Amino acid sequence: MAQVVKILELVGESPKNWQDAVESAVHEAARSVDHITGVEVYNLTGNVENGQIVEYKANVKVAFLVEYHR
Repeated sequence: MAQVVKILELVGESPKNWQDAVESAVHEAARSVDHITGVEVYNLTGNVENGQIVEYKANVKVAFLVEYHR
């Protein structure tokens, strides 16, 4: 049987850095989605206050295998 992969689009957030924002999104997805196979980071943004980045944001696409039950 051919494999089917679904994609979830998420925004991860972190006060530390963009890598932590990505990891936050993947970790949160893994709480309710099994068989995650990959992540694509396609946008990095942040909130700035007083000339400093105070929150890092990462838009990601998380891929996971669809599991069929027969």
